Amino acid sequence: MMIVAIIVFSVVYLLIASERVNRVAAALAGAGVVLAVGVVGSHDAFFSAETGIDWNVVFLLFGMMVIVGVLRQTGVFEYVAIWAAKLAKGRPFRVMALLCVITAVASAGLDNVTTVLLVAPVTVLVCERIGVRPVPFLIAEALASNIGGTATLVGDPPNLIVASRSGLTFSDFLVNLGPIVIVMLVVFIGLSRVLFRKDFVADPAQVAQVMELDEREAIQDRALLVRSLAVLALVLAGFTLHGVLHLEPSVVALLGAGLLVAISGLPARSYLVEVEWETLLFFAGLFILVGSLVKTGVIDHLASALVTATGDSVQGAMMLLLWGSAALSAIIDNIPFVATMTPVVDQLVSGTGPFAGQNGLWWALVLGADLGGNATAIGASANVVVAGISKRNGHPISFWEFTRYGSVVALVTLAIATPYLLLRY
Repeated sequence: MMIVAIIVFSVVYLLIASERVNRVAAALAGAGVVLAVGVVGSHDAFFSAETGIDWNVVFLLFGMMVIVGVLRQTGVFEYVAIWAAKLAKGRPFRVMALLCVITAVASAGLDNVTTVLLVAPVTVLVCERIGVRPVPFLIAEALASNIGGTATLVGDPPNLIVASRSGLTFSDFLVNLGPIVIVMLVVFIGLSRVLFRKDFVADPAQVAQVMELDEREAIQDRALLVRSLAVLALVLAGFTLHGVLHLEPSVVALLGAGLLVAISGLPARSYLVEVEWETLLFFAGLFILVGSLVKTGVIDHLASALVTATGDSVQGAMMLLLWGSAALSAIIDNIPFVATMTPVVDQLVSGTGPFAGQNGLWWALVLGADLGGNATAIGASANVVVAGISKRNGHPISFWEFTRYGSVVALVTLAIATPYLLLRY
């Protein structure tokens, strides 16, 4: 069954990478195969926390997509798009830098998936206003969201998993990862100037038109905007107070979506049209496929191999965790990988472990998984969501176009993280 799971996953991955088959069709077909041949059963796929679909991720996405769908009806995205374009004076690189900084900072305070759901629609509108192709801007935002989300406990789903197992607090994440993330973000903005240099040519006529616009005229329903922003503020507060309320982010998002739908009075079709059904189905299929690797022991073997190769060197253990986690997170979703690795790291740093008290291993795992997720189009949840939004707006992002930029950013940020870990821990 292990061999079957590896073969099916590899075939699906190659189909997605080759883009000869729709990624949703490939993921669902692969999930169907591992279910049909008995690699995983229905309980493993739909109800198991270790090997099944992560419903928290799916319903977090669904709830926030509904909220975004209602917000769109107010015209607030057009408002922000015009405001950002005018602030950057219509210059494409300034627009990209501004949106990337906003995305990274927001991803640290919220989570990166929620942030790209809010910022990506604005980005498409900004790019259309100034006459540039939105794909490079959307890719840059996905990469920025993963970098910014690394800084805090709530910024990226793998961070929540590590925190729950290790006992590390919000302050621990901010103090240990915040400084290096700021450095990475600055380097990334500079790197973007080089990576996307061919796309920084705007239409002067369109830029001139944007500068003449009054963003306040874009607001279509002020009363609904006030209600929507109030509900969004409650949802974001719920995310931040996760440790106090003990409510999963998915529950908070669904409660917020339900409340907003109830008080908006909008017909269902007006906000449900914004739900990225293809993205949700892709995640479902991908979770089942990765779950088959978890159940058959493939990921456990990989984790054990990483530990065996470390020997008794703290530095070696950190480097292997950093780069090994990055490599694997680029291929499979980083959420199940981190869920599998946390017990291994916990054993290593426990009081009786070979690296007792060496919290640097936790930070190596977090940095490797979060930054490695930037390398490919399916390495992190934010990447998948951005690709879905871009395709819906008529600008499909190919697997290799994303990977061409993401792999460079992943390597550069990991190279920055390497001396940081070695010198600090």
